[in-house]
Amino acid sequence: MPDGPAELMLMLLSDARLPTGAHTQSAGLEPAINAGLPPADVPAYIRARLTTVTAVEAGAAVVARHRALGADPTPGLRGVDRAWRARTISPALRETSVLLGRGYQRLVARLWPRHRAVIALGAVERPGRAVVLGVAAACAGLNPAQLARLIGYDEAQTIAAAALKIAPLDPLEATAWVIGAQPVIERMAAGVAGLTEPDQIPAFGAPLIEQWAEIHSTTTQRLFRA
Repeated sequence: MPDGPAELMLMLLSDARLPTGAHTQSAGLEPAINAGLPPADVPAYIRARLTTVTAVEAGAAVVARHRALGADPTPGLRGVDRAWRARTISPALRETSVLLGRGYQRLVARLWPRHRAVIALGAVERPGRAVVLGVAAACAGLNPAQLARLIGYDEAQTIAAAALKIAPLDPLEATAWVIGAQPVIERMAAGVAGLTEPDQIPAFGAPLIEQWAEIHSTTTQRLFRA
């Protein structure tokens, strides 16, 4: 079991080189570009994701972390997963999260196989990424704000990295997008860091993002899975 400080674990979990399957994702950017979103509007797209889909996932992850640290994690984690699903209308978005959750679940099972929360996670059927990251945060010693910040950073960085593969862009420009998203990430993290109950998880809709995700899920020619 790793015993490094929480900061080191935060860097590990935010590393795109983790074997979790994140490289197959564009956080919905590919279908957005295919639908006509100009590359110049990618920073606005990042902000839109951070204040809707990402805020819901970060809120669920924070509550899952809280439940993972409780005396009986299994029913708590199941309740959080149900609450997250109820707030994620798009089946395609849910399935993407489940696939990413599977990758992270393999990771936490390898790093913390005897942790009570990891064992409890095994009893949750096909958990979404938010629940698994909540468990990872509990195991790694991350606080709620660090966890929410991790999810926000991962979202912005995923979109920026995908943009470089979709459009001819200067990599420095994409990096600037992630830095520019920092205030939005911080506001999002502050807004969810204090959550402890499933019914407190935000319920923000994103109709266009959901529509694009559904269309992309049936597209045969694509660079990214989602």
